[in-house]
Amino acid sequence: MRRADRLFLIIHALRGRRSAQPARRIAETLGVSLRTVYRDIADLQLSGVPIEGEAGVGYVLRKGADIPPLMFNADELEALVVGTRFVRAFGGERLGRGARAALLKINAVLPPDLRERGRRTRIFAPELPNRIEATGLIDRLHGAIQARTVLLLDYRDQHEAVTRREVEPLCLAFWGGSWTLGGWCRLRADFRSFRPDRIATLAETGQSFEDDRTRGLEAYLRSVGAEPDER
Repeated sequence: MRRADRLFLIIHALRGRRSAQPARRIAETLGVSLRTVYRDIADLQLSGVPIEGEAGVGYVLRKGADIPPLMFNADELEALVVGTRFVRAFGGERLGRGARAALLKINAVLPPDLRERGRRTRIFAPELPNRIEATGLIDRLHGAIQARTVLLLDYRDQHEAVTRREVEPLCLAFWGGSWTLGGWCRLRADFRSFRPDRIATLAETGQSFEDDRTRGLEAYLRSVGAEPDER
């Protein structure tokens, strides 16, 4: 678990509780040591989170306190709002629902001034009709990537010639207006990037594939000049 996620979960575990939460119970919930919990709580207190209590007694959030404004400054919050708007516009229905739900949760714990700042941002990503995201294709490709399902594509090239491809889908990339599907093409025995708007038909073969070192995601990223840690 990332440290940032762990700190958030500690705060979440203390929210709304009238009695002190023992550090041992927090440690068991997060699957970490008592020492880690004590260190994380001390760091949260130093950063301004109003946690009260001590080792051996337990910890509570000061009455009336919640996730403090220091968790997000105004620019960070605006970036989150704008980011969710772009995901809702271009990320397909599944990620769009997730973005809406995430923003509702963020707004629920923000102080009024920061919540209003988020609403006032003037950067928009209109959800226009008749885009490929509205067809459900991005959701299907995303699902196949997560499930490691081999896809059967009838794919049109720039000359409108159609070839049938068996593809091991590895990733989706958004290029500010268009998507590409990165994967291993079994027909060409090489990596290829496919434009979803050129997929004439798509079917799942029922086959799954392994994350092979020589033709998996990291190898694909290297083949297109991107470092694996840029994901």
